[in-house]
Amino acid sequence: MWQLLHSTIFIFYLMPAVVCGNLRCLFRPILENEYRFEPIATECPPDEVCFKAEARYGNYSVLSASGCLPRIVCRKERHLSFKGVVYIMSYACCERPYCNTCVGLVANVFITVTLVTVSMMVGS
Repeated sequence: MWQLLHSTIFIFYLMPAVVCGNLRCLFRPILENEYRFEPIATECPPDEVCFKAEARYGNYSVLSASGCLPRIVCRKERHLSFKGVVYIMSYACCERPYCNTCVGLVANVFITVTLVTVSMMVGS
């Protein structure tokens, strides 16, 4: 029973983009960090990935955003003018469903634990 559950979870996390179509991410517009905004689930266009962005002003993280964007923008910095101030916005990308949220980090740990469990069960 546990083997079936672990195998199902394993397949669910490794093959979503191939089986289900376009990648799903969470969208959050560019906002100041002190403002809360409930992210909106969205489906990316083909050939786009999820991203999280952070804008800095000097040493301070001031703005953030998330959503979908082309791979070419990943790991790059751009100047962004927001309310008359120019910030340096950096983009971090990922290619799993809803990986652009803190929940994605929890899912990564869960996937790792699942993979270790499956490999231990297969090795036995």
